[in-house]
Amino acid sequence: MMEWIDSADDIIALKLADKIGGADLDAIMDRLDTAMARHETVHIFLETCSIDGIELSGFGSYVVRALPLFGKLGRFGRVAVVADQAWIRAGTRIESALLPGISYRTFTPEQRDEAFDWVTGTTVDA
Repeated sequence: MMEWIDSADDIIALKLADKIGGADLDAIMDRLDTAMARHETVHIFLETCSIDGIELSGFGSYVVRALPLFGKLGRFGRVAVVADQAWIRAGTRIESALLPGISYRTFTPEQRDEAFDWVTGTTVDA
């Protein structure tokens, strides 16, 4: 299940729960393409809840669409991942280490408001 969270046009904000489907991945890529066409820097707020997998049927086309983003890594600003599962927070930290030019932070569900404020620029880095 995917749910968009109301945010400014330069912020991709969404909540993912349970299984991530191919249609979800396509919608995320569509929204990201639109935001990057309009803004030099795009920020990401991702809240996850009980993720138990990704449907493989849509994963191939997602990878094809996502690969060109490696050439645009400098256009990503703040990325906040709020996750109730430790493995997602750990994976995000690994991704952050592999992509050091992007400002990543991970949060627990109890820190959700802090995470959203950080991504939107309402608060400064701690």
